[in-house]
Amino acid sequence: MTNGRVTGVRSIELGVRNLQQSADFYTKAWALEEVCADGDGIHLRATGGEHHVLTIRERPKPALLSVNFAARDRAAVDQLCAKAKSYGVKVAGDPVPLSAADGGGYGFRFATPEGIPMSISSDTAQHADTALDRSRPSKISHVVLNSGSAGEQMSFFIDLLGFKHSDSTHMMDFLRCSRDHHSIALVRANGPSLNHVAYEVPNMDGLMRGSGRVKRNGFDVEWGVGRHGPGNNVFTYFIEPDGFVAEYTTELDQIDEATHVPQDAKYWDKMVPIRGDRWGMAGPPSNRMQFAMSGGFYLGEQPPEGVRCEDIISRKLG
Repeated sequence: MTNGRVTGVRSIELGVRNLQQSADFYTKAWALEEVCADGDGIHLRATGGEHHVLTIRERPKPALLSVNFAARDRAAVDQLCAKAKSYGVKVAGDPVPLSAADGGGYGFRFATPEGIPMSISSDTAQHADTALDRSRPSKISHVVLNSGSAGEQMSFFIDLLGFKHSDSTHMMDFLRCSRDHHSIALVRANGPSLNHVAYEVPNMDGLMRGSGRVKRNGFDVEWGVGRHGPGNNVFTYFIEPDGFVAEYTTELDQIDEATHVPQDAKYWDKMVPIRGDRWGMAGPPSNRMQFAMSGGFYLGEQPPEGVRCEDIISRKLG
């Protein structure tokens, strides 16, 4: 019997206020490439084989529309759908063939117990013309979600979707579904929202070149350059035009299932005394970065003193 579990993050779907403005950012600054338009949305690919890694759709206000996972085959998709129904989560229907604009394949949509929209699919179209451009992202590395009930959500990802626990800190739990140290991380917060999306670049040189391109287009590094504790990945963080946080990352640890032992907060307190950065070079995230990571910009929350929403969401490319 096929092991019904997800095998990676395929793409993310975001609602944006100004479709063309967001498309300009993600193509010119972030260096994704448009695949096709689909009604009110645009699909964008990275340099890897996945049909697309990001879909942006015009909406009255910014929104997280879906986190999309890959499964091995149709049998795995069917098993996961059956598990989701037995788990009691909201399932939008049985798996169906997907549209060509979405990359084809076979899948279904559902929501986490906290209401985060998600999908699982298999047999989607893959690009043969992959490219090696160190400054451009090759795939989505991981998605970080804020949660008001992180323990319950962690059980959901492990029991239903087949994730494994990699590490935990005082603030976060890191979960994997492949050799990558984490594809999902959960932040203990007041409620569910998108914290950030991390896009993988091939190496350190690519991260610096890509970050330089984003800066030249008028978007400052809000946190970084640094190296995280759990995962050991190098990072730079930016805030894009709708207030979502986008990360360039590289050198994420690859897990050896035979030897890996999850570590707890006490371990990481000793390993990384400066929160979030082994090197101690990055400093703390900016106030607006912390607000953005809380989902504040796209949830329409009141920002802290000194943080103006219009300084972020009205920015255009330089």
